[in-house]
Amino acid sequence: MRTAPTILHLDMDAFFASVEQASKPSLRGKAVVVGGLGPRGVVATASYEARVFGVHSAMPMGQARRLAPNAAYLVPRFELYRTISEQVMRLLRALSPLVEPLSLDEAFVDLEAGGTAWDADSARLAGAKLRADIRSVTGLTGSVGLAASKMLAKIASEEAKPDGLVLIPPGTERAMLEPMSVRTLPGVGPATGDHLRRAGITTVGELAEAGEDELVRLLGKAHGHALYAMALARDERPVVAERETKSVSVEDTYDVDIHDRTRVGMEVQRLADRCVRRLRGSGLSGRTIVLKVRRYDFSTLTRSETLRGPTDDPAVVREAAARLLDLVDTTGGVRLLGVGVSGLADYTQEDLFAQAAGDRTDEDVEEPEAEPAEEHRPAPGERRWPAGHDVRHTEYGHGWVQGSGLGRVTVRFETPYSETGRVRTFPVDDPDLAPADPLPLVPPVATVATVARRPGTAGAGHMDADVETGPGSDAEACPVSDSAARPGVDAERGLSRDAETGPTIPDAGTAPRRDAENGPDFGADTAPIPDADVVRPAPDAKTGSTHPTHPTHPTHPTHPAPG
Repeated sequence: MRTAPTILHLDMDAFFASVEQASKPSLRGKAVVVGGLGPRGVVATASYEARVFGVHSAMPMGQARRLAPNAAYLVPRFELYRTISEQVMRLLRALSPLVEPLSLDEAFVDLEAGGTAWDADSARLAGAKLRADIRSVTGLTGSVGLAASKMLAKIASEEAKPDGLVLIPPGTERAMLEPMSVRTLPGVGPATGDHLRRAGITTVGELAEAGEDELVRLLGKAHGHALYAMALARDERPVVAERETKSVSVEDTYDVDIHDRTRVGMEVQRLADRCVRRLRGSGLSGRTIVLKVRRYDFSTLTRSETLRGPTDDPAVVREAAARLLDLVDTTGGVRLLGVGVSGLADYTQEDLFAQAAGDRTDEDVEEPEAEPAEEHRPAPGERRWPAGHDVRHTEYGHGWVQGSGLGRVTVRFETPYSETGRVRTFPVDDPDLAPADPLPLVPPVATVATVARRPGTAGAGHMDADVETGPGSDAEACPVSDSAARPGVDAERGLSRDAETGPTIPDAGTAPRRDAENGPDFGADTAPIPDADVVRPAPDAKTGSTHPTHPTHPTHPTHPAPG
């Protein structure tokens, strides 16, 4: 393991929710929950204001609504998230050629490989500059961890949340890890944690004392050896710039169980076509077709078939998926279906299955890809307006959908650069209202000095609605994970501001503990980290929150839901 803390881990703070707050002035400082809004939806990200009520990632949306009934519930805007993620990744690649993205909002960087840092001081300066650059380019905040290994850098960034920087000096790793919960270590989930607890092992220090042989006996050879090494702060994993794609897959969760076998077959065919489009979009092909079925009782079945050569032919993938479906009993209903392709290659091979099915013209092969068109381009009278998505009205300008249902859509007209906007309600088929592309979170230089005027005025159609969507949302889970941390851990800490690096905590912090759902979490009741360098913003004098606010935009009370 290296002797300088030159591995950086960046984790954007409540990424999806922070993007929504930055783009919607009326939601700044409010509880925001992003995820699937259907009856089986789950939370993708919750803002720090929502986490106060106990809402967290991967929680069922129904439970989140019970905990925070007045929060804003929004449908994810993945295209916008990807755009902002790429802006952040470009800043990381400017630091080093070795950048290992883990998700849209998280990445490792080898600062030493880029010549950006070679000791603790240069690493701290690089981390502070990165945080400032991210705020300048995107208007968002990120937490930075610096350490001599990937595992420790990840733990440090969790300790830094929200909007902070933590550096773990080499030589202090063992002392830092010993009092932490075993759940802090990567690969220790609820089941492994309970197994170790029954054996009397609850902290990393006790894990190291148990010895390698005992851990192998308890957990098996591979897991036991790996866990013992992590307990001793040993992590030799390098930062890898490019990860090889192992598989490509798509899946859908249905609000109501599908009982009709013909409908199940049609859904599998549609998923196969979507999977092939993703496969071709990545310039890949694959040999193994995988079908995933989750039945009414939550039992999940997986079936696979390996072809004689890699293919990206939609007809071949559809036929293989159909054969796999024949092996599954769907009696009682299906709540989730998925189709995937693994055994990937960057070439295709003429497939004998396609030949056996008869000659097909290109038109025949591509025709099924048009089937989902009705779903994505509904008739004008059936237009769907997902909560949180951007729209434009010919008279009132740019806004976002605050809620829809019963033939109406409620829009709040505001932009990332305006004050809190007015709300108006329209028929769902209003010809003057159309979907729009998201606006940049940071205004162009030419318009920085020109703040948009508050659009429109409240009239007879004014209605303040709780933010949710109408029926038909089918998003249950979001494929990109967003790390969560709870607020309120900074109010007890004596913070001082450094002129160059911002708010600091002098040589002390708290050791992390593992939150059951979201990875390492940190509270005031845990043991201190020796000699940890921490940079963190001072809590707001009024709210006690360390989550960044936008002082140029006044906050407003939450509007009640429509009756």
